[in-house]
Amino acid sequence: MAFRNKQAPKGYVPGLGRGAAGFTTRSDVGPAAMAAPADGGGGSRAAEQRAAKLLMQKQQQQQKMAVEPSPFGQAPEGYVPGMGRGSTGMGFASGGNNEGPVGGAAEESAINETPYDEEDEEADRIYEAIDERMKKRRKKGDDQGDSTVSKIGSQFRDLKEQLANVSESEWAAIPDVGDYSLRYKQKRKQDTFTPITDSLLESRSMTNADATSGNATLAGTAQVVDEKSSGFKSVANMTGLAEARGTVLGMSLDRMGDSVTGQTVVDPKGYLTSLSNNKLATDAEIGDINKARLLLKSVRDTNPNHGPGWIAAARVEEAAGKTLQARKLIQEGCEVCPKSEDVWLEAARLHPSDVAKTILASAVRRIPQSVKIFQKAADLENNEESKKAVLRKGLEMNPTSVELWKAAIELEDAENAKILLSVAVEKVPQCVDMWLALARLETYDNARKVLNQARRALPTERSIWLAAAKLEESQNHDEMVEKIVQKAVSSLAKHDAIVTRSQWLNEAEMAEASSAPTTSAAIIKFTIGLGVDVEDRQRTWADDANGTLSRGAVSTARAILAHSLSVFPSKRSLWMQAVELERKHGDATSLDDVLAAACERLPKQEIFWLVRAKEKWTLGDVEKAREILTEAFAANPNSEPIWLAAAKLEWETGEIDRARVLLQRARERASSDRVYMKSALLERESGKLDDALNLVEEGIEKYPKFAKLYMIGGQICSQELKPTLENIDRARSFYKKGLTSCPNSIVLWILSSQLEEKAPVLLNGNTTANQGIGFTKARSLLELARLKNAKSPELWVEAIRLERRAGNEKLAITLMARALQECPKSGLLLAENITTSPRPEQKSKSADAIKKNPDDPLVITAVASLFASERKQEKARKWFERAVVLNPDLGDSWAKYYAFECAVGDETKKKSIKDRCIKADPKHGEIWCSIMKDVKNTKVSTGEGLEMASQHIIKMKEANL
Repeated sequence: MAFRNKQAPKGYVPGLGRGAAGFTTRSDVGPAAMAAPADGGGGSRAAEQRAAKLLMQKQQQQQKMAVEPSPFGQAPEGYVPGMGRGSTGMGFASGGNNEGPVGGAAEESAINETPYDEEDEEADRIYEAIDERMKKRRKKGDDQGDSTVSKIGSQFRDLKEQLANVSESEWAAIPDVGDYSLRYKQKRKQDTFTPITDSLLESRSMTNADATSGNATLAGTAQVVDEKSSGFKSVANMTGLAEARGTVLGMSLDRMGDSVTGQTVVDPKGYLTSLSNNKLATDAEIGDINKARLLLKSVRDTNPNHGPGWIAAARVEEAAGKTLQARKLIQEGCEVCPKSEDVWLEAARLHPSDVAKTILASAVRRIPQSVKIFQKAADLENNEESKKAVLRKGLEMNPTSVELWKAAIELEDAENAKILLSVAVEKVPQCVDMWLALARLETYDNARKVLNQARRALPTERSIWLAAAKLEESQNHDEMVEKIVQKAVSSLAKHDAIVTRSQWLNEAEMAEASSAPTTSAAIIKFTIGLGVDVEDRQRTWADDANGTLSRGAVSTARAILAHSLSVFPSKRSLWMQAVELERKHGDATSLDDVLAAACERLPKQEIFWLVRAKEKWTLGDVEKAREILTEAFAANPNSEPIWLAAAKLEWETGEIDRARVLLQRARERASSDRVYMKSALLERESGKLDDALNLVEEGIEKYPKFAKLYMIGGQICSQELKPTLENIDRARSFYKKGLTSCPNSIVLWILSSQLEEKAPVLLNGNTTANQGIGFTKARSLLELARLKNAKSPELWVEAIRLERRAGNEKLAITLMARALQECPKSGLLLAENITTSPRPEQKSKSADAIKKNPDDPLVITAVASLFASERKQEKARKWFERAVVLNPDLGDSWAKYYAFECAVGDETKKKSIKDRCIKADPKHGEIWCSIMKDVKNTKVSTGEGLEMASQHIIKMKEANL
């Protein structure tokens, strides 16, 4: 390139743009620079040329500065160039580079004018000595005049140039460099055994012995000469190792045997196993313990009289497994903090029982008023007599300590406890518990005296008044109970002892729990109205009764309702609440008493008469039930429910003629649609179908809007009479009139469609043509019903079932889809969709049904049946239980649940479900009503109906399978 031969610009430093430092050294310029060898072997020619150019430029600059005057004038005396910019301001007399920017005549004149004293001479000698020293340390090749010595790199320059011609195969053939230096080393000599003297062994044993750390000194050691390390190394003796192991084992046993309780905790059989299970502390834990030690040591040094610091330090050592150190620390704490009971108690805890007793004895002498120390000392005693002695000593020192009195009294028998209590109440009259305990131990007369003394000592304590009331109740002095409670309320108010209404209710519940119901009732009587507005009394008291009843306080709830009824005797809701309470938590006598009082207070309320008569009839007392109904007739002569109840009583007991007479009188005196219906049902059950039809027609004339009369007439003509054309037409006439008068009766539409479906078969035989005619008429009737009663799930389900009976499965699926669009949340439709879908689709249908209506008992029952069919018994039982809880009045859920338990359950579960069903007494359900309302099953009980319904469900499943 052309620029290579040109002179470099001023200030140019080679390689500066590529990161070079750009500096020059004394070897580059100055008298110390090493001359380049003549043949160029000492370095690069480019570097030599650069050095020569720099030297030439520097000399020219010095000459120019010497000739040209300075624009700033002559320099002041003593001025040294560059001093303000960090220059040292000194020049070297010899061996250095004195050529600086000042140079020339100016420098010589400055040097000649400066006086040369002894210090300058000494400095020159020192610098000359340094230069001589540095010259001697240089290598021979570094001398300026030695140009024959070349560097090592220049000697192999020609060989390096030949490496460019080496091929790849030659590179691969180059052998690896091994360690050939071992051949020049002398052969290792074998280790030689050099015994040492017995005196040295003994001195080392005495020096290394440390009992606290468990490090046993080796009984014998030897030194082996190690030429490689030029020293000695120790070899352990097996005898010493055995002794060390025995020392460690002994210390471990001593530490475990010296436990806090004074009893050994060593398992001789599993000791080695327990050693393997010991957890070793990690480095982090050890570091934390050391930090805690330092911090607590600082706390103790700063405030040595602070007891918690000593306790914390001892517990740190205990946690680290150093019980001896912990005991030592806590003993030191006891000496430094003799008035801190916590320190003494901690010391007693850390030491064995015998030592702890001694420690606590010292503590008692230092702190005789410490109750905790006496209690701890008593706990450490093994026999009761020693404990009593310690506690009595404590009572001598602390006669007003309630804790010590109670502890001492608990150790005594009844007689001695009575003596101690009599002294205790004198020493500590403010302790209510000891007054009450003394009263319980005394006789009735003495207990009254004790309670009177307690009342005078503590006039604001309500528990003493209530204890007196309970005492009187135990003696059957009920009148005194009310007087004491009334006086207690007034006395507490007089002494400004504020007792809230909720606190009095709590006291009443506690009195009931302690078998004092009379005291509870008295508390309710005199405190239930505190702080309650007149307008809110009934509602508040009703809520109080429910709240106490939910907490199991039946007598308190009964007392609240009794007081409420005394204030509000004509409130029907309160009487009903009281009746329900007695029905669930009372007996037959208490229930009859409440019902009799309700009938007396509210004679126009038929419900109380009817419930009372039914309870007597259920218990088998038919005559008493009749008397009650007779009284009800006298109070309510034109009451339809009472007439029907009287007729049902005679009907159920087999007195059909008396029931017929009662119903006839009811039709005359208290005529109603239900009276005509019951009259027709009675004749229908008795087998007098013509009389039943006459009563139905008579009732229809008077009450044309009552759909059940049309149903009864149509069922009698189509199901119970001979299937003739005349009877079928009469049944159609009943249904037609009913649909005209009651177009919104869904059951009437369904019965009419079922009649049209079966009529051709009943009249002309079971042929395909007759079935087709019946299906067509029934289908058209159901379509008309859906037009007049939109969004009726029952009509949709009947239409779907009709199509399935006709064999039109695709049409049934289409109708189900339309029905779910019109009634998407209908539990009846969703359950029907689950049960009639193919088996692979039932799970998805169940999930959709639960999302749409999760709380419908029909849906829950269908899902439970699906789980039962898959033999998932626990899930099925859980879902059946949920269904019967959601709606206990649905008989189909009970029947399916009972059928499931009959298949997979035991007798206990079956009996439990049956008892619960009888108690719930369900009245609704498709299968349930079809069985219970059948004329043949009028005398069937709830339990028998459950059995029949479950058998019907089992048969239906077997038929489907």
